[in-house]
Amino acid sequence: MLDKLHSLVRQIAMAEVMPRFLNASISRKADGSLLTEADLAAQAAFAATLPELIDCPMLGEEMTTQRQQELWQHSQQGLWVVDPIDGTNNFINGLPHFALSCAFIQNGRAQLGVVYNPVSDECFYAKHGKGAYLNGRPLPLRSVEKNLHEAIAGVEIKYLRSGKLSSRMNTLAPFGSLRSMGSSTLDWCYLAAGRYDIYVHGGQKLWDYAAGALIFEEAGGQLATLEGDEFWSGMHVFKRSVIAGIQPALFEKWLKWIRENQ
Repeated sequence: MLDKLHSLVRQIAMAEVMPRFLNASISRKADGSLLTEADLAAQAAFAATLPELIDCPMLGEEMTTQRQQELWQHSQQGLWVVDPIDGTNNFINGLPHFALSCAFIQNGRAQLGVVYNPVSDECFYAKHGKGAYLNGRPLPLRSVEKNLHEAIAGVEIKYLRSGKLSSRMNTLAPFGSLRSMGSSTLDWCYLAAGRYDIYVHGGQKLWDYAAGALIFEEAGGQLATLEGDEFWSGMHVFKRSVIAGIQPALFEKWLKWIRENQ
């Protein structure tokens, strides 16, 4: 099933997304964010083909909020969650850092997940309890013991609700260097691969974390939320914060620093 899923994601990327890269018509959604015809075409392709793998509804980023909530409320038997292009601003501006993301969720937890960057041809995927992979290679790709002050951190400061935390992240942060590249799904995968060491985000949408968090966990990473609850059991399904680290000792130090500076 997982092989079929990541093959399908690749096919949709090649058929619907890449032919429109640098050549897509652009519009604005009600919230002011940008939307391209590639987003809509890819989401439609997922909706048409995913039920052939597992016959259940699909929730996509480009649906209305009301429709998304209705689908989630009736998702006990399973639900596909899709972000047709994560990193739309990068896609529009010609930055080769965006991805298609697809997850199968059952009982509130991701069971299958695929994140694919069609420019680099990097396909990250995982099945619950079966490990995570990048193009057939087990994740993480590298594991280097580091001190917190040496760590590469993925940080989305603008989503941190605490003014204190965001200010201290800029001035007193304990890590070595910061990355913010505009695609949450790929952030998860870079963590899983060992390209990033630690991560914090103040509020990801369901389609941002559904596949990526599974891939990261299956690679051995540890995660929590800013509110302190277990990641998958939090009540705020459609906007969930995250604190994460690929190495246990580093994660504990990172978590402690954030808790003390919120």
